[in-house]
Parts: sequence; structure tokens; C-alpha cells
Amino acid sequence: MKGIAGRQVAGKGIGGNRKVSRGIAEVVTVVVAGVVAFPLYWMVLTALKPESEVVSTDPRPWTLVPTLDSFVRALTVQSFGRYLVNSLVVAGAVVVLSLFVSFLAATALTRFRFRSRTTLLVMLLVVQMVPVEALTIPLFFVMRSVRDVAPAFGLNHLGSLVLVHLAFSLPFAIWMLRGFVAAVPVELEEAATLDGASRFRFLWQVLFPLVAPGLVATSVLSFIHAWNDFLFAKTFIISAAENQTLPLALQVFIKPDQNDWGAIMAGSTLMTIPVLVFFVLVQRRLVAGLAGAVK
Repeated sequence: MKGIAGRQVAGKGIGGNRKVSRGIAEVVTVVVAGVVAFPLYWMVLTALKPESEVVSTDPRPWTLVPTLDSFVRALTVQSFGRYLVNSLVVAGAVVVLSLFVSFLAATALTRFRFRSRTTLLVMLLVVQMVPVEALTIPLFFVMRSVRDVAPAFGLNHLGSLVLVHLAFSLPFAIWMLRGFVAAVPVELEEAATLDGASRFRFLWQVLFPLVAPGLVATSVLSFIHAWNDFLFAKTFIISAAENQTLPLALQVFIKPDQNDWGAIMAGSTLMTIPVLVFFVLVQRRLVAGLAGAVK
């Protein structure tokens, strides 16, 4: 009887410790989420504040007189719609091309054994370690040379942005998808072959749906990288104003004497809407993809 009572007390003690640990973890999670979300809150708040409160020397984390004037100024920028379309074209092209190429490359690196396979995998890791800023100037000269061979991918064209973002998105996408492809049993491919399925049919009708969560996870990262880009857009789109992307439109509100922070924050808020919509559309598969990547 004493032994049973002792085990019950010990069990209660363990259960109590688990509840305390869980409570601490939840508090830490809420604090971290608040810290991460605060810049977004301040961005939206600044966009809704009247100009007098934006430039006030006594900033407050609220406003009693919200206004949409900053959004009106942001939306009335000349060619704003054109900038939005350009950003959508670049981000969409990068997502589609990166998914297609990375899926085929990951399948080849996982399912086939060939010479220099390990070297290629190591190179994919090394490429991700190189800072983007260190490659900007060399890429500028490359794109200037490409203009003579393929004008659509040279300077002042959206193709140059698509090409550069694709080059930076592929290494991570290939490395991430490689784990998803490897998780698909080889026996499944053998069974499909015995049933008369060709390699192409197995690739697109069996393997592709199974690694779809990983494809979604990589597509989100590729989309965000291309959508929020300012450095490459500023470097490669020099004089063709009709090919500028949405982040460059915010430069209109940056002035030597005083920046229009309300309009800048309003434009930044508008820029986050397509990203949020994209997240909502793929959120279920995104969670599964990130969980699979951790495994």
C-alpha cells in the first residue's frame, strides 16, 4: 500500500512539473509571437495614423483618429498597378520554374547514382553560404553580357530578375525536396513499373503528389524572396521605369527633406497582402511540408 501511494504521489509530482513546463513554454511562445508581430502592428498603425501623429515627437502605440490618407497616396503613385503586375510576374515565374527544376533535380540526385553526385550536393550547400551582396556586382556584369545574347534576360528586363532569383532559390529548394523524394519508398516505384507505368508517369502521377507538401514549402520561400526583393531590382532595372517592381515604387516617398513614412508604411502594408493570400491558400500543405522537412 505504501508503495502504491508513493507511486501516486510521484505521478502527481511528474504531472505537476509537466503542467508547469507547459505553462512556461506557452508564456515564452506568446512573448516571442508578440515580439515578432509588433513590427507588423506598428507598420499598419503608422499607415492608419494621420500625418500629424506620424511625425510627432511623442509616438504612441495607438491612434484615436485612423485615416486612409496614406493608403490613398500609396495607391495613387503613377504606374502603381504596373509595378504590382511586374512583381506578380516575377514572383510567379520564379515559383513555377523553381518548383519544376528543383523537383526534377531532387529526383535525379536521389534516385540515380552517377559520377560527381556527392560533389554536386556539396556545391549546393556551399552556394547557400555565399552572401547575396557579394554576388550582386558580378551578376550585374553577367547580365550586361547576357543582354547581347538574350535581350529578354539582360539588364532593364524582368527576365533578369527571374533568372537571378531562380539561381538563388534552386539550391535550397533542391536540397529540401531531396529529403521528400528520399522518403518515398523505392518499392513504390518498382510496383508502378510492374503495373506498366513508365518512369514519366510515375514521376508526375505518383511521386509529384507525394512530395507536394515539400513543393509548397519551397514555393512559399521562393515567392517571398522574389516578392520582397529590392537589391536586385534596384541593380538590374536601371532606366526602364515600366519594368520596375513594387518595392521600387516606395522610393517615391523617400525625399531628401522629409520622408513620407505614412505612405511608405501603407505601401508596405499593401505589399504584404499578396503574401498573406498566398499563405492562406497553401497553409495546410505548408505545415505538412515544414513538418516533413524537420523529420
